[in-house]
Amino acid sequence: MKIIAAADLEAALDYPSLIESLRTVFRGNATAPQRQHYAIPAPDGDATLLVMPAWEAGRYSGVKIATVFPGNTAVGLPSVMGAYMLLSGKTGQPLALLDGPELTARRTAAASALAALYLARTDSRRLLMVGTGALAPHLILAHKSVRPIEEVLIWGRTPAKAEKLAKRLDRRGFRVRATKDLEGAVSGSDIVSCATLSATPLIKGAWLPPGVHVDLVGGFRPDMREADDDTVSRARVFVDTREGALAEAGDIIQAIASGALVEEDIAGDLIDLTRGLRDGRRYYQQMTLFKSVGTAVEDLAAARLAFERR
Repeated sequence: MKIIAAADLEAALDYPSLIESLRTVFRGNATAPQRQHYAIPAPDGDATLLVMPAWEAGRYSGVKIATVFPGNTAVGLPSVMGAYMLLSGKTGQPLALLDGPELTARRTAAASALAALYLARTDSRRLLMVGTGALAPHLILAHKSVRPIEEVLIWGRTPAKAEKLAKRLDRRGFRVRATKDLEGAVSGSDIVSCATLSATPLIKGAWLPPGVHVDLVGGFRPDMREADDDTVSRARVFVDTREGALAEAGDIIQAIASGALVEEDIAGDLIDLTRGLRDGRRYYQQMTLFKSVGTAVEDLAAARLAFERR
């Protein structure tokens, strides 16, 4: 059995290849049951244990066991931890054990970039990153791989973290700087990507410029939310999977509960987009929104690609 560490995943999972691997798995016949959530009492608030299986009959199967401990950032650790076990789809034999945080970060960012291929304007040059955690640099680089990003602004609750991340990513072919003005940054951006564990909306619909694409990644529970009702009601809304979004995505569930959105207003998911069943962006100034909570088929696609390359 192979052991595929974080450094191996960094080398194997370049964003163009990973995005195409995700496109292929959404077009195919992979199966992923609804993932299981378990609340774990923790000193800094409830942590979460996630169990996420998926399989492609006759090819590969696998399962990710992940934890989300929000208090980890205070001690310099990623909020998301875990590991992925890839198995033979023919015999069930364990094939590889992969680093969970790196796999999760890369496949999550690749899913957002895949959605952006269909939903963000082709001339998108300004990206706002809301959040400074482990996902933030991956989302920036993934979006850069599919759109001609020239300028990136980073906003975080702790300005020093935003400054540190901006300095780390600057001079990679685009300008990166931190900002304390969230409203101004939103109003001047082509793509707004959010990866936080916020329970209250950070992005307000009144700030959104025409043609913006909003990418909501962080909230994975019904009580978590990154954008307000106005944001959701003004945009053409897509999700990674309908089942997952309607069960877990606070940005969707709360908007439906308030009446700002009805289930039929969800224009489609990544299956619809990749198979050409639904149009993405329909006109230049349309506002679009993609909400992801993550799906195990994304983990399977990333693990399969890494295994075959290592």
